[in-house]
Amino acid sequence: MITGFLTFIFFFAIVGCILYGRKLIKRERVDAVFGNPERAKGGIHWVIVGSSFLLLIWLYYSWDIAKSFFPRSANELCQVGKVNESLMSLKYLFPIDERQLKSTSVIETETENLNKIIFEIKNSEEVNEQNKGELLNFITKTKNTIPLLTNEKLLSFETKENIRILTERINSLSKNFVRDDYANESDEEKIKRIQAAGQEGTWSASSTSIENTVEIPSIPKTERGLKFQTAAIELNSISDEFFELRNHNNKYTSALENLKKEIKEYRSKFDTSDEISSSLAKDILKIARRIEYASIFPPNTLKDMEASIVSFDNIQKKEQGGLRWVDILLFPSGTIISSGPSCSEQGSGRWLPKPSDTINKFTLMLNPKVGFKQIPLIWYEMMDVSKIVGFILPDWIADALPGKYPVHNEQGEIKSNFKSKALNLVTGNFELFKIPIPTGHIWDSFLRVFLGLVAGIIVGVPLGLFMGLNRFAKGFFDPLIELYRPVPPLAWAPLVISVLGIDNLGKVFLLFMVSLSIMIISARAGASGTQLSKIHAAHSLGASKWQILRHVIFPNSLPEILTGIRVATGMCWGTLVAAEFLAGTTGVGFVENVAKKYFQYEVIWITIFIMGMLGLIFDITIRKIIDKTIPWRGKG
Repeated sequence: MITGFLTFIFFFAIVGCILYGRKLIKRERVDAVFGNPERAKGGIHWVIVGSSFLLLIWLYYSWDIAKSFFPRSANELCQVGKVNESLMSLKYLFPIDERQLKSTSVIETETENLNKIIFEIKNSEEVNEQNKGELLNFITKTKNTIPLLTNEKLLSFETKENIRILTERINSLSKNFVRDDYANESDEEKIKRIQAAGQEGTWSASSTSIENTVEIPSIPKTERGLKFQTAAIELNSISDEFFELRNHNNKYTSALENLKKEIKEYRSKFDTSDEISSSLAKDILKIARRIEYASIFPPNTLKDMEASIVSFDNIQKKEQGGLRWVDILLFPSGTIISSGPSCSEQGSGRWLPKPSDTINKFTLMLNPKVGFKQIPLIWYEMMDVSKIVGFILPDWIADALPGKYPVHNEQGEIKSNFKSKALNLVTGNFELFKIPIPTGHIWDSFLRVFLGLVAGIIVGVPLGLFMGLNRFAKGFFDPLIELYRPVPPLAWAPLVISVLGIDNLGKVFLLFMVSLSIMIISARAGASGTQLSKIHAAHSLGASKWQILRHVIFPNSLPEILTGIRVATGMCWGTLVAAEFLAGTTGVGFVENVAKKYFQYEVIWITIFIMGMLGLIFDITIRKIIDKTIPWRGKG
């Protein structure tokens, strides 16, 4: 119901905002020469149009609209899928969905295989003439068994009668299927069926999801669904009985047994020195056995059965009624199919999960007790301040202090001194109060990007400014930067991770490499683009070199630097996901990698959404910084 309500809201929002936008355009004054730049500005109404259209497309192609307006359609299509699955095995024999009769196709294929063996025998230099003659004789006898199967006069009365009975059963099913009382059940059976269907749940997420729910209930919930399930059971019985039939008359059986016996005796006389002839004989025997099990029938024997199958297929499609239109219109690029005891989505609904399922999965994963792989998406943990101090302060501070660390006395006691207390401080070996520290997959990815980006800014911006102002620095560093900059970050990833490890250090250093080159180029372009008139004016006012750098060159370079930060942020996110794919135990990329292995499409889309939102937050933050720090940008 919620999805249906949202569908109408989005639709009316699109229509209303388009009409409102067109009205604004008509009212605005338009410059005759250059146009009106204000008209090109995107208003909130255009944002609503784009967002609503995107969400409507998602709702449609993920089948969430079908789920909202026709909640039982998937269950009914599951029963239709059972019928189609049963029909598929029978249709397989006839030129209904295929080009040829199955018997014709088998004969054509096996005849071609026999001709290939004939060519191999005739052109073989390792097979003598006597063996060639015997092998060719076996092939001739194998080919001669085919007419014994395709001759209608040789078809046994028992086989004809079995085919007639099965055909009548299909015709009877067609007549009964259109009746309202076809799938009768008692009140007690109906109650049990409804209870069992209710226990299966509703049309929900894929079976590979975190909570491992049933994707589509297979037990019919409606009278129409029960009708199709009953027909599917009958069709399965007919199909099983038909495929047990073998068109093996006495002449064929006798000829086949003689052929098998002759090939067996022929192969028994060879030792390991002549394996080629024995192998060729074995190949001929394999083809003979494939013909035996292929259920080859005379060409006109199954015409009545074919007609009965086509008739029932047309009837069952007609009986689907409006359900067929639901399948065509609301299940684009796919449908519900039955495979064994379960039913599943095939098509766009497979890789594009329903927004409702995705939101439910996201809500579930936000629960810190669930998370993903026993790690929350984002939460906090209480950490002693001493651990933070120990992480920040390097151990060499204590080592650099004068004196020696304490030594135990004869009683085995150790008395601390100033140096040992300093070591406890820098290693975090003391207790203070605890504070909440963010943790989880999202925080780990965010922190890695932030640290790598900050490190790239700290190193890259001064170096870029120096290169923009100093010819020697530009000539020395520029070839080095341009040498590693074109190399894709993924090319560095295996090397960096293998040297620095799969922990945070390797990933942060890789992101530092990505952001460094971008920041150097951005800062260099900004510094070298500073107008000389501005520098000369500062000189004339008595400014020092530092003051010129601080008040002239750096502000002039700031637009390029901030633009470089925006670009570097996007590159860092892309590289991080790849790095966490390759080697990671936490992070958004790690979550997506695990979800990919188990086809957890809802989780994959959650990670895409998270990365998009984090990137958007970064971008909006940098835009706000640009507006505050360089408000003159783009204004002449």
